Amino acid sequence: MFLTIQAKGLYFSYTVSAPYILDGIDFEIKDGDYISILGENGCGKSTLMKLILKLLKPTKGTIVTNADHIGYVPQKNDFSNANFPITVYEMLNAYRRLLKIKNKEAILEVLDRVGMNPFMDSLMGTLSGGQCQKIFIARALMGKPDLLILDEPSTGVDIGSQKEVYRFLKEINKKNGITIVSVEHNLDAAISNSTLIYHLSGGKGHLCTPEKYTAEFLKNEQ
Repeated sequence: MFLTIQAKGLYFSYTVSAPYILDGIDFEIKDGDYISILGENGCGKSTLMKLILKLLKPTKGTIVTNADHIGYVPQKNDFSNANFPITVYEMLNAYRRLLKIKNKEAILEVLDRVGMNPFMDSLMGTLSGGQCQKIFIARALMGKPDLLILDEPSTGVDIGSQKEVYRFLKEINKKNGITIVSVEHNLDAAISNSTLIYHLSGGKGHLCTPEKYTAEFLKNEQ
């Protein structure tokens, strides 16, 4: 199967020397996987995400991302500020122009996919956390990504909307074959929806199934 992301002997430190946040990790993420990255605060989850996005360069080793189009859903966004006067349509239209997509129907298509067409003319700042998250996912899907990266997608989202968001992510992973990498603090969602868990601790990483993660790592924490 085609490898979407591959890390070999990956080290990273913001000081470019030991101690390393990521200490010689190796992993492979295959096309169509749904990976949740778990670990305590400060373990390097966000750092690894930035390395995958090529926002950071490894101190040593390599990380290769083989994706034609990458969609990114950040944890927070200024557009959700109540004082930021921009509508859902205006925000998505600006992103459409950035991607040089000529067809304006692309906006309606992604809004329809996430069930947010009725909110097209709403100000971003008036939306709930769950509604904003759906809009950010819609924006990421506009570029027709084969890899979707999310940073803690349930942060600031109510329980009901969380279920809708994760249900949708699981659906596009299975039906559309979009590879998903999600930095998570929502343990239940990670175990329920992921095909694999990548557990980071002490600079080291371990890739396993949700079942194995539950049996080994959670048992040791109890």
